[in-house]
Amino acid sequence: MQLGNSKIIAGARYVYLVVFFALLSGVFYPVITHSPWDPVIIGTLILFVGLAGAVSLYKSGTGDKHRRAYLIIGLAIMAAALFLVYAAIGRA
Repeated sequence: MQLGNSKIIAGARYVYLVVFFALLSGVFYPVITHSPWDPVIIGTLILFVGLAGAVSLYKSGTGDKHRRAYLIIGLAIMAAALFLVYAAIGRA
């Protein structure tokens, strides 16, 4: 059995991303200050939108087909993530 093709390893990748993004968006702040969890959830979702744009941009650079489509979609998703960040801080 190959370790790279295991379903457990593939699932662990996504769990790692969720935990990393939750920590990055400040998951311990509401625990310490007893404030609401809404900003943490919104921050985590915005990071996932940005990740989707980054993956699309990566595919535009490494793929053989549909390079222009991946580039346009990736830039649009990254712009949407940036807009969501500004909306989350109240400047949009």
